[in-house]
Amino acid sequence: MELSNTDEIAGREITETLGVVRGNTVRARNIGRDITQGLRNVVGGELKGYTDLMSDAREEALSRMEEEAEELDADAVVNVRFVTSNIAQSGAELLAYGTAVKLD
Repeated sequence: MELSNTDEIAGREITETLGVVRGNTVRARNIGRDITQGLRNVVGGELKGYTDLMSDAREEALSRMEEEAEELDADAVVNVRFVTSNIAQSGAELLAYGTAVKLD
């Protein structure tokens, strides 16, 4: 499965558009991580615990989007995008979406 954030796959022709596919996940912070990241916020620097949390969420959302594309027998997903939104004070949704296509 090829993924692209552009509207085409270099060197390939899109022969059919199968529709929008998406994958999402909702992740919650935990109190232990909040305490350690809160201390980091005081002294400055990367909030690595949150970086890892969001990175894992992106991978899960991409994987779920790919699964949906495979169910449509797609060869690729183009125009891949991410959206993040707060669900609650301690949770966020990460959504990956794009257009499933058939290639020549």
